[in-house]
Amino acid sequence: MHTIEDGRRAPSATEEIAGWFRGYLDRHPVAALETLGRQLLMGARAIRYLVQDLVRGRFPVGEFIQQAAFMVKTSWIPTVAVALPVSATLSIQFGLLAGQMGAASLAGAASGLAVIRQSAPMVTAILLAAAVGSAICADLGARTIRDEIAALEVMGVSVLRRLVVPRMAAGIVVAVALTGLSCFIGFLAGYLFNVYAQDGTPGSFMATFSSFATASDLYLAMVKAVVFGMIVTVVACEKGLATKGGPGGVANSVNAAVVASMILLMVVNVGFTEMYTILFPRTTL
Repeated sequence: MHTIEDGRRAPSATEEIAGWFRGYLDRHPVAALETLGRQLLMGARAIRYLVQDLVRGRFPVGEFIQQAAFMVKTSWIPTVAVALPVSATLSIQFGLLAGQMGAASLAGAASGLAVIRQSAPMVTAILLAAAVGSAICADLGARTIRDEIAALEVMGVSVLRRLVVPRMAAGIVVAVALTGLSCFIGFLAGYLFNVYAQDGTPGSFMATFSSFATASDLYLAMVKAVVFGMIVTVVACEKGLATKGGPGGVANSVNAAVVASMILLMVVNVGFTEMYTILFPRTTL
């Protein structure tokens, strides 16, 4: 047993390890659950205020249009630039696999299902998180450390209604629009690569694509886009409004917002895919 200068017993190695472990739980898993709870609460309140403001005619249309225009300008070119190679890669891989199985005519069906169900909404969401989410978080974080958010609260202005709700609404609209654009880009890239790079038949590609890629798959992609848009904007707003520590804190908040958004997007996408498969099983392919 060891003592320190004031007579107190020095902690043993086991006690130090236990104390570090408790501190780790407080700093990471517990803090992560608390953050997730704040984000869920913010999202629920933002949806309620969005409905109320639309019904009462108090929705900040000007802020909504400004944010939507900024999001489109920031993300549409990166979305197209990423959707093209991703869709082309999927088309090549599925075309080769279908050819090895003696079912080259099904390349259109496989490519269409992969692009519409998975590729288009995920590419859009990831680009929104990287480009738009980081910008939203940096903007709100800078306002927070300059005490602009505190000033709005002192004046009785609802930060959630004034800043979060229009951004969330703009994120939903832009995510749906960009997902539709990604679906079109994915279909076009798959068609071009299948027909001109893999010597596929245009009629076969179109026939199998339209037979297996149904309207319900597009509906699923749009629902995913709505949820993904909400996740990106709510996480970015929560991280921005919780910024502490000056300019360095803004950088940390941006990093945390992008990482948390992508993790949530992946987890939610797996849940959507599994639930859709269970509720709407396909009898044949």
